[in-house]
Amino acid sequence: MREPDVLVVGGGLVGACIAWGLARKGLRVTVLDEGDIAFRAARANFGHVWVHGKGIGKPEYSNWTQASALLWPELSDELKRETGVDPGFTRPGGFYLCLSQTELQRRVNAMTMLQEQPGIELYPYEILDHRQTEAQLPGIGGDVVGSSYCSLDGHTNPLRLYRALHTAFRNLGGTYLPNCHVDRIICEKNAFTVVGPWGSISAGRVVLAAGLGNTRLAPMVALSVPLVPSRGQIIVTEKTIPFLHYPVANIRQTDEGGVIIGESKEATMDHLQPRTAISAVLAERATRMFPILGELDVVRVWAAFRVITSDGFPIYEQSSRYPGAFAVSCHSGVTLAAGHAYTIAGHIALGAFPSALSLFSSERFDVSATA
Repeated sequence: MREPDVLVVGGGLVGACIAWGLARKGLRVTVLDEGDIAFRAARANFGHVWVHGKGIGKPEYSNWTQASALLWPELSDELKRETGVDPGFTRPGGFYLCLSQTELQRRVNAMTMLQEQPGIELYPYEILDHRQTEAQLPGIGGDVVGSSYCSLDGHTNPLRLYRALHTAFRNLGGTYLPNCHVDRIICEKNAFTVVGPWGSISAGRVVLAAGLGNTRLAPMVALSVPLVPSRGQIIVTEKTIPFLHYPVANIRQTDEGGVIIGESKEATMDHLQPRTAISAVLAERATRMFPILGELDVVRVWAAFRVITSDGFPIYEQSSRYPGAFAVSCHSGVTLAAGHAYTIAGHIALGAFPSALSLFSSERFDVSATA
């Protein structure tokens, strides 16, 4: 087997996007993945392609989110054309529902603060009262006092997206190696050798896209990827007739009929067992928003660990000591999928991240550097 041009460590959603994007550029790419034992954030991914409300404190993240979301139709069409697998992407716009005047005012304040930031690329959004919201979302409960709406938001089926990416990657000659836990990365002149119980493999470039594993792996290539504990929990209902034709921030009806509910964030990584108390809060808020949900059976509840930094924004970094090494860590892997496949992979193919990406460097967490 010929030595690959690039090794991608991590075969989850982020790694799959980058690997496929690199293969599209004609590079020989091998993905090293732990396989099904990995703590995949995608297991609990909501499937949102979401723009509105993101980027308070970092307008560049809002702009990056918009850019990726606008590339999503191209991503969806290309994957469907090349693989026959439809990711199920639609963009009807998305709602954020508020259950009190306090929540609605908080939302108004947040959106105002977001769009008043210098350097932000403005986008349209609306603040709606109960009547205006109900006109678009028939069946909302009386406790919904209002909402925010943005036409840039959409959703997809994350499992079909994941399948399409891996299929497209293999169709381009990419190599996927499961059960490849990485113990060490040896940095040599113009080469990286990745070592594990399964053996070793070398390439001229290496991309760390191993989710939570990046924190352990990054120092091996003179990088830092600090992540914080965060566990999310999701409820899935039985399939029912279509009633929710827009994605809502915490509720989404899939194209197969089931309803996904989830908005929890716990600062822990002690276990993956769902907590009943969290499920109860999720269900209570969801049924107040859409009373019909109270008539549906729950078929599954599960939790997953998020890949998230202390400020909630991504890390994109290239090693200054070993320039062929890159690290990518982020939370919104579905929203940013198109940006990763087309833009980030394009930069890695050329061999360097542009200076604009330094805004997402881990140096922002270095107190001595920012003092």
